Amino acid sequence: MQTASFPDQRVQQLLGIDTPIIQAGMVWASGAKLAAAVSNAGGLGLIGAGSMKPDLLREQIRKARRLTLKPFGVNIPLLRGDVEDLVQVVLEEEVKIIFGSAGSAKRFTPRFKEAGCVVAHVVPGVTFAKKVEDAGCDLVVAEGFEAGGHNGVDMVTTFSLIPQVVDAVSIPVLAAGGIADGQGIAAALALGASGVQIGTRFAATVESSAHDNYKQAVVSADDRATVFHLRQIGPARMFRNAWTERVRAAEEQGASPEELKEILGSKRERLGIFEGDLEEGQVEAGQGSGLIRDVPTVAELMQRLLEEYASTTAKFCT
Repeated sequence: MQTASFPDQRVQQLLGIDTPIIQAGMVWASGAKLAAAVSNAGGLGLIGAGSMKPDLLREQIRKARRLTLKPFGVNIPLLRGDVEDLVQVVLEEEVKIIFGSAGSAKRFTPRFKEAGCVVAHVVPGVTFAKKVEDAGCDLVVAEGFEAGGHNGVDMVTTFSLIPQVVDAVSIPVLAAGGIADGQGIAAALALGASGVQIGTRFAATVESSAHDNYKQAVVSADDRATVFHLRQIGPARMFRNAWTERVRAAEEQGASPEELKEILGSKRERLGIFEGDLEEGQVEAGQGSGLIRDVPTVAELMQRLLEEYASTTAKFCT
């Protein structure tokens, strides 16, 4: 593994990892296999509970423990209707690293901390970052709206968001949104982040549970491949396709939230990401897709990220 120097060691110390690279907990893409592979490669893998029922989450946690002896975590969207059951599973299974997203960090952080967990929460803005720190979280993930999947309605970009959040809180900040290579990692750290959370780049790896059609769509994407829709019912970034064109047309015509929910239907993310329907699915991916040109193993990718990071930072140290 390429040796890279990271100036801030707080993330590594908090999470017990070698490299401050966290794989995002993505729906339909980040099961035990991906999470374990990232952890084995020196980063932190997250199981994405957003697409799992409680029994499946328990199964994936146990599978991850068979695949790695390194730390790994679980991402839980706190607005899920069955969130209490998901939380109970991670506590019963003694998962010690929890990344929350959506919802209020205050709701479960005291229970997680009482159980001895390290707690992080994903936010799209400065005000939310302050609330996460006040709630007692150990880390905050500041995610710009370049990121794939659900994003903040204010649409603040990663480049603008990170330094503002760093200035606003004292806990370590993980940068997220549009980061897909070592140069992006170097840029995030230059803006003051202590580490990064990367989604789409890890979704397009061998170990990802996303459909091969999805992975190839990422590889084929350019800088204009994604669109940002559904602001009224759950803003999300995804690949442009026949279904998103219907969404766009409906939004332009002033569709109500109820009408948009009808167009969305059910299991749209599963259809796109897991089943590989690139025309009718909600194929969530970030703007960093335009930087991705292959589907490597996680070990190959981590090596590459560290080499790119090291070569980029070396340019500014000569």
